[in-house]
Amino acid sequence: MNSHLMPTYNRQPVTFVRGEGARLWDEAGREYLDALSGIAVTGLGHAHSDISEAICEQAKTLIHTSNVYGIEWQAKLADRLAEVSGMESVFFCNSGAEANEAAIKLARLFAHNKKVEDPHIIVMETSFHGRTLATLAATGSPAIQKGFEPLVGGFLRVPYGDLAAIERLAGQHDNIVAVLVEPVQGEGGVRPAPKGFLRGIRALCDQHDWLMMVDEVQTGIGRTGRWFGFQHEDGLLPDVMSLAKGLGNGVPIGASVGAGKAAKLFGPGNHGTTFGGNPLVCRVGHTVLHVIERDGLLERATALSEQIRHGLMAGFESEPAIIEVRGLGLLIGVVLDRPCGELVRRALDHGLLINVTAGSVIRLLPPLILTNEQAEELVAKLVALVRGWLAENAEQVTD
Repeated sequence: MNSHLMPTYNRQPVTFVRGEGARLWDEAGREYLDALSGIAVTGLGHAHSDISEAICEQAKTLIHTSNVYGIEWQAKLADRLAEVSGMESVFFCNSGAEANEAAIKLARLFAHNKKVEDPHIIVMETSFHGRTLATLAATGSPAIQKGFEPLVGGFLRVPYGDLAAIERLAGQHDNIVAVLVEPVQGEGGVRPAPKGFLRGIRALCDQHDWLMMVDEVQTGIGRTGRWFGFQHEDGLLPDVMSLAKGLGNGVPIGASVGAGKAAKLFGPGNHGTTFGGNPLVCRVGHTVLHVIERDGLLERATALSEQIRHGLMAGFESEPAIIEVRGLGLLIGVVLDRPCGELVRRALDHGLLINVTAGSVIRLLPPLILTNEQAEELVAKLVALVRGWLAENAEQVTD
């Protein structure tokens, strides 16, 4: 690798040069099954023909003008996002962290309009919202915050899934203005929200005039079998939603979507971006939504999830080191009773791309276009890999 790169990643010893669907090939021509999708990004797989054509056609037409002017594809994508979410307005940016920054700014502006001094946002333990200064402070991970103190203030933290803790804070603070929550904590160990948790937050936000803000950076755009994770609670609608990752299938795009009392908070001069929402990325985003709807990939994600999870549960039956297989849609976690980061490298050696999060959770994020045969291959490879590793490390158990 180029020695002039800042060493911000402990990179795996492989460089990919080509991709097609759920497959990748390295410099030596070795083939891999991608069960990570660039960490929930390439939901339509690699080199998808519709995405490639959209990029090529738009690159030959118009890439960038600036948000000082009208952008046709930006308006079209905003309309489609409003249609599939039931929400009202969209601010486009370049990443999930930027989308969450916009959400935090919306909450601050909401507080200012209400004349709330020193506003606070309730966030969750073991959450992840980004690595900018504000999103880092909102994130519930002391390890990634270390060295960047003093952290941005204005956040109150509660255990994920603990509605009673949020209710207690409501009685202790009169300057709370919002709750920021992930429908599934991906970096936090693939932890889906307990049933009724999001609906309970919505009720508290309505009761106290707070904004309900959902971070759908990892769960959005079909990953969970619905367009957005919050839609698994029928009739629920947040005030703010953050998107990125799967919206661009690898092209960098983020979005902060507003509804109700958050829909019209931003006005001219309140927020901005140079590159965000340019014609190229918005055309790609629009194409992603079109392909998901045209090809029935929401239903496909649900069916694949059932196939993979049932296969894993059967494959790990009677294996005491496997605590559970959990998740939502194609965001799947295999929870072990011990640290298992070593499995990422071992899987790579077996031609399989996986990820380990929260130290002991294998995270699977396969593309929505995975075939049944590839799903079977994924299960077979992972079960064999993990069982073999456990046999070698039978005595290594966490406290």
